[in-house]
Amino acid sequence: MRQFTAVVNPTAGAAGAAAALLALARHLRVEGADLRTEYSRSLDHARELAREAGRDGRVVLAVGGDGIAGGIGGALSGTGATLGLVPAGRGNDFARALGLPRDPAALARVLLHGEPRPVDTIEVRSAVHDRTVVLGSVYAGVDALANRHANRSRLLKGSASYYAGGLRAVTTWRPARFRVTVDGEEYPHTGYTVVAANSGFYGSGRNIAPGARVDDGLLDVVMIRHAPRRLFFALMNELGTGAHVDRPQVRILRGAQVRIEADREVPYGADGEVDAVLPVTARVLPGALRVLY
Repeated sequence: MRQFTAVVNPTAGAAGAAAALLALARHLRVEGADLRTEYSRSLDHARELAREAGRDGRVVLAVGGDGIAGGIGGALSGTGATLGLVPAGRGNDFARALGLPRDPAALARVLLHGEPRPVDTIEVRSAVHDRTVVLGSVYAGVDALANRHANRSRLLKGSASYYAGGLRAVTTWRPARFRVTVDGEEYPHTGYTVVAANSGFYGSGRNIAPGARVDDGLLDVVMIRHAPRRLFFALMNELGTGAHVDRPQVRILRGAQVRIEADREVPYGADGEVDAVLPVTARVLPGALRVLY
């Protein structure tokens, strides 16, 4: 029977994470699984706890949203350890891309009886992050600004906070001149955003890169160029279905390494966390992480 270590950040969505883990724990323990719970003090501490549990041969459960999933998944990337996700955050976009169930009983069956499968991760390098590894995507421009607003929202939760953050970001945004380099080839781009996507989803269920696959060894690079604001809001609505990719304002490239630069200070984020500005380089690490899904 598998042994699990659940890593929880009590300062981020504590009530939701605790409830999700409690509901899951009953199903795991009924079948005789060993489950330990570790509460982290920070994302860096969560990474340390995950590495230690992985070295002991335990399945590491990331309990929360995309931030802790990306942080723990990145810490385990390349180690041979196995990751399980317990979606309990605001976005849960990487879990959504994997098709993980939210029902505790169904999720327990995946964690207890599923076989670990290799997925790609993303190595991120910048002046702030000498090297870090994430799971879902790296995004620069208006979406990073919107996510920053959403993270700071105290009144709104879930999709509502992302939509309100997006509205605030778009109304104040002026087009940036990006320089995007994909596998050594340079693509000038003026507009709203550049996303290097391993997973198709970001921003609480927005299907930014419908063709992205977590196990194909490539990043889908989505660029949305300058357009009237009313058209950009239409594009935002189409992100739910992925229909935006048919717009002439949207360009999609694919590659293993992406460098994003801009002509001014432009924020970028990764897996729901925004704390840096361009330039940034994202490189795919094929099959670097074992995940239960």
